[in-house]
Amino acid sequence: MQDSETDNIRTVPPKILIRGATGATGRLIVNQAVARGYDVAALVRSGEKARDLKGANLIIGDARDEIALRQALKGRDAVVSALGTPASPFREVTLLSAATRMLVNTMKAQQVSRLVCITGIGAGDSAGHGGFVFDNLIFPLLLRKVYADKNRQEAIVRNSGLDWVLVRPSVLNDKPGRGSVRALTDLSDFRGGSISRQDVATFVLDQLRADAWLHRAPLITW
Repeated sequence: MQDSETDNIRTVPPKILIRGATGATGRLIVNQAVARGYDVAALVRSGEKARDLKGANLIIGDARDEIALRQALKGRDAVVSALGTPASPFREVTLLSAATRMLVNTMKAQQVSRLVCITGIGAGDSAGHGGFVFDNLIFPLLLRKVYADKNRQEAIVRNSGLDWVLVRPSVLNDKPGRGSVRALTDLSDFRGGSISRQDVATFVLDQLRADAWLHRAPLITW
């Protein structure tokens, strides 16, 4: 079960920005945030792809565009980053780190301090804990360059001076949420695992109002 956060409850931020809102996990984060009554803004590259994000204020622009970010962050209290990038076996990946560096700088300029950022199992010290298929086939053949950039992204967040939480989901699935997760930082006995996007969205949004995982990088799994 997720660690108790009842002693660290903070006021729920009423105004949040979501990056990566048109991705499979990002859409669930938007839907849950709207259902919770949050004032939700979403920075998206394509208004066409985001037409079904009901209840969110859409800002069209690239995640690396300072002008778009300034507009998106205006009046916001916190940011959720669910930005992802496709597998890239051969080409170097820089989107995640470049966009995160711009986000951190702009958050500081706009005095927005809370950042919850999704990376994934395989980032940082969670490398080698994804299970046999993930660690020996998927990661080295398809995701090595993506995760090199995720590591750069995590370093930028860690050194940002913001109130950050890095969330590392285990292998994602589209099953219904169970309503509870395990959040781990000691991975010595952990290998493999999966989790629904629905439960990831719930955990991520919970971190906007609680400090139990502040300045930490929990791996979350069933």
